[in-house]
Amino acid sequence: MKDLNKRNEESIEIINDLIKINHDRIKGYEKAIENTETTDVELKTLYSRMREESYDYIRELSEYVATLGGDPAGDTTVPGKIYHAWMDVKATFSGNDTKSMLSACEFGEDAAQKAYAKALENDGPLSSDAYDLIARQKSLLKGSHDLVRHFRDQYAEA
Repeated sequence: MKDLNKRNEESIEIINDLIKINHDRIKGYEKAIENTETTDVELKTLYSRMREESYDYIRELSEYVATLGGDPAGDTTVPGKIYHAWMDVKATFSGNDTKSMLSACEFGEDAAQKAYAKALENDGPLSSDAYDLIARQKSLLKGSHDLVRHFRDQYAEA
């Protein structure tokens, strides 16, 4: 029983880190929405979609943490807060240009990919259900990352 409790505690910690990363992602996309011209409906829609994805991921991850007997995380990561401050500074110095904002969003997507990859390391305590949930979200996040990169490349060429 002690081994199961320890495994659950470790799983809760891993999953809560992913919840925090998704909170970071929400904050980043809210900032991107705020700094995007009202006329750029396509980008505002993209950023809103990414933000909504993270709300969905948080809900799924939080439900899983609850099944393990834990309390879901409710804040961003410390590096996430640093990342958002960096994004604010970068936006200020770059005049909120679209390419810089997309580059900052891609940077955040890279961080999410790394966090999910770390959670899926082979020697982790995750059950197969948790592993499957995290792997599915990572795959979906990879698609989002690639879409942000596509838009960034498109704006770089313009």
